Amino acid sequence: MNDYPLRLDIDHNEQYSRFMPLVKWLLVIPHYVVLAVLGIGAFFAIVIAWFAVLITGRYPRGLWNYVTGVMRWNARVTGYLYLMVDPYPPFSLEDQANYPVRLQIDYPERVERWRPLVAWILAIPYLIIAGILVYIAYVLVFFAFFTILFARSFPKGMFDIVVVALRWQMRGYAYALWLITRYPPWVWG
Repeated sequence: MNDYPLRLDIDHNEQYSRFMPLVKWLLVIPHYVVLAVLGIGAFFAIVIAWFAVLITGRYPRGLWNYVTGVMRWNARVTGYLYLMVDPYPPFSLEDQANYPVRLQIDYPERVERWRPLVAWILAIPYLIIAGILVYIAYVLVFFAFFTILFARSFPKGMFDIVVVALRWQMRGYAYALWLITRYPPWVWG
């Protein structure tokens, strides 16, 4: 869905590093330490943006960029941890066009003032389905671990399902945090 204001793209490789799945969980620890600190900052940015949107109807651009950057970083680390990419994720809030995991979110010029009060409630049904898809993705990543270990491949069909699960999760979170104003589509893809 190219016209939706959030796009998550992950490039599929024909061949993966055979033994990287054995250590990727260990290599992401520094990222999770940094993301925990950034998450605390994102919490405060969201609280400040909550008041700003209620009062002005606009999401402050700097706060929006920060929260979006944390989501982008998290998407890259998740793609790496889920064995979808081999290159180590960069420590950056900025978009990395040459990295195989790319998350782009369009900035909303106006945000309805009521949205911070109820967007998280409206997102619950979507996030429940996204959560189910993510659990299915966990199972597929488990099987992909063995296919990468023995055949150096992440089967394309399984890969595509994991991408869809992550895309649904990111769309749900972005809507719940009113980073986007269009309700996430109930479509596969």
